[in-house]
Amino acid sequence: MLNILVTGGAGYIGSHTVKILKERGFNPVVYDDLSCGTRASVKGVDFIKGDIGDARKLGRVFAARKFAAVMHFAAFTEVGTSVREPAAYYNNNLTKTITLLDAVRAAGVKYFIFSSSASTYGEPLKNKITESHPQNPVNPYGRTKLMVEQVLKDYDTAYGLKSAVLRYFNACGSDDSGQIGEARKHETHLIPLLMQAASGRRKDIAVFGGDYPTPDGTALRDYVHVNDLARAHILALKRLLKTNKGGDFNLGSGKGYSVKQIIAAARQTSGRDIKIIRSPRRAGDPARLVCDAGKAQKLLGWRALYGLDKIMQTAWNWELKLAGKK
Repeated sequence: MLNILVTGGAGYIGSHTVKILKERGFNPVVYDDLSCGTRASVKGVDFIKGDIGDARKLGRVFAARKFAAVMHFAAFTEVGTSVREPAAYYNNNLTKTITLLDAVRAAGVKYFIFSSSASTYGEPLKNKITESHPQNPVNPYGRTKLMVEQVLKDYDTAYGLKSAVLRYFNACGSDDSGQIGEARKHETHLIPLLMQAASGRRKDIAVFGGDYPTPDGTALRDYVHVNDLARAHILALKRLLKTNKGGDFNLGSGKGYSVKQIIAAARQTSGRDIKIIRSPRRAGDPARLVCDAGKAQKLLGWRALYGLDKIMQTAWNWELKLAGKK
């Protein structure tokens, strides 16, 4: 059974990936400082509380057992916060990731799977974004992700560390089992915020911008279920182990939904009214981000299996559990 170190494994996407890794016969070891994740999300696996910037502790972790690969999810992810507090993002997402990478290569681990983002592309030049699209991020969060991607290319050239870079579009939904879901301490994502407003845990939610150059004036996004993202990590891992080849891959459904469409879907799924507060655009938010995942389908055998109805239903089921109504 291969050991896989999962940094940030107690977080949203990390915990779903840990669950699927375990189901597929791997031994995930979670390394997380719990600044964003929760210990309850990763029951039944080895857990180490630690900071990815702690070189000494990382050295002890890698010395204690042999890892076949590292999956790296430990990043700050709030676009708006990255604009207000860029220092924290460059420190955690870039500087500490380099510390982690140096520990990885010192331990002789050959494979690294990086949780990147469609934010690296910035304002799209085409209706659907492929991996060849220019990368020109418009916020510090996206820039930190792009910088790590560039570091990984250099580490491959210099040290032979092979990596798979997975650029997510909008992660959403929750595991079908209802055991885990999106439970951030400071929620900023649209779908869980809508569900919180529907359940009564929140009075209303703010919608940022109604004057985008889109059909209904609200921002257009590609929503992809968290379990689909988790599956992509396992497929990328298997490709690395089998072929010694990584690459960069977009992960999305290929369909764009506006904020207004998502609000309507949340109301329909929950059967509740949701109070909306109109607010100005946020700094650093592109008008449209929609994925072309053809490369992932061709080389990884991956495509999104969950449609919007299933995404909304699993998100609502999880919200009812959090609200104590299920």
